[in-house]
Amino acid sequence: MQIIKNSNIDFINNSKLTVLLSSALVLAGIFSLIINNGPKLSIDFKGGTLIAVKYTKPVNINEFRSKLSDININGQKFDFGSSEIKHFGNTSSVALRIAELENEPENFSRDVIEVLKTIYPNSLPEDKKDFVLSKDKISPKVGSELSAKAIMAIIYALSLILIYISLRFEFIFAIGAIAAIAHDVIITLGIFSILGYEISLSVIAAFLTIVGYSLNDTIVIFDRIRENLKTLKRGSIIDTVNRSINESLSRTIVTSMTTLFVVLVLYFFGGEVIHSFSFALIIGVLVGTYSSIFVASLIVVYMQPKS
Repeated sequence: MQIIKNSNIDFINNSKLTVLLSSALVLAGIFSLIINNGPKLSIDFKGGTLIAVKYTKPVNINEFRSKLSDININGQKFDFGSSEIKHFGNTSSVALRIAELENEPENFSRDVIEVLKTIYPNSLPEDKKDFVLSKDKISPKVGSELSAKAIMAIIYALSLILIYISLRFEFIFAIGAIAAIAHDVIITLGIFSILGYEISLSVIAAFLTIVGYSLNDTIVIFDRIRENLKTLKRGSIIDTVNRSINESLSRTIVTSMTTLFVVLVLYFFGGEVIHSFSFALIIGVLVGTYSSIFVASLIVVYMQPKS
């Protein structure tokens, strides 16, 4: 299936606008990360308690927050009004994220759940087992270990990609692929930072998926460039790369459209649990397709040795 037939777009010589766009997006992301002291980490990395509960009637978040501003648990006063509180999938379900406490009482999660039942006692499900949708507790030590492992996973992935592409193509191609991947991850991370979205383990998994997706598109174009470099020896590197991108363009668009369709379904119908994961993938698919055409190939062109 070919959406675009016999295209002849000069991607390389008309790349000034895309260079400005990429630079603006990357700088905006980096600036947001700097002023926010890095990405907003979830309890997966910081440690804490996450409790999601379900009522039978819609919940007003501001009212819910005010009711949690002065809570008594076993004689201790707690103010959960400043904790992160948001709807969980629908307006009748609420998620409460509580940061790790220094002197956290025993059975703290259970006691908090009992308090949440008293907020709207007439809106509890008939079966009390349906009230708690999710309950997670992560210690700061485990969160720190998860952070280190997540960073190492990304470093290992990038290192293996660098080695693989250097062996399959050339080192110049590997630099182009790594630059495109870094471009995609920084932009996605920056958008999460600008919107105030948390980085959880599922989002890290999405980042690694973005790396794989972006690399897949990039390798297809690189493969075509390598073939054309062998067969079109008289043409310039710019003409060869332009032709290679145009020959791969239809396949790239079809792949991106079908992948994006699936991810959009996950985003709108997959529920709150995978909402951040699917949102990261939506950005990654769009930016990954863009970078495989306008970033990776452009770097290969300008890193070629001058003859």
